[in-house]
Amino acid sequence: MKKFGIRGKLPPGDPMRAPHLLGEGWAWEKWYDSEEERDRAYETLVAGTPYYRQGDIPSLELEKVSREDTS
Repeated sequence: MKKFGIRGKLPPGDPMRAPHLLGEGWAWEKWYDSEEERDRAYETLVAGTPYYRQGDIPSLELEKVSREDTS
């Protein structure tokens, strides 16, 4: 089981949290085999993405997470 992850969610007040769009509880998680791999991916996400228009600021809260190995 992968133990190191990143969780992303929308901040309070974000219009995309509307019930007919993503909803209040929308979140995603991505898991990695090592803490180093997770940290590299986190830094890439924090730096931004090439898919947004210049000047756009994505409203996404990112959090490093981990879990115990239960296997």
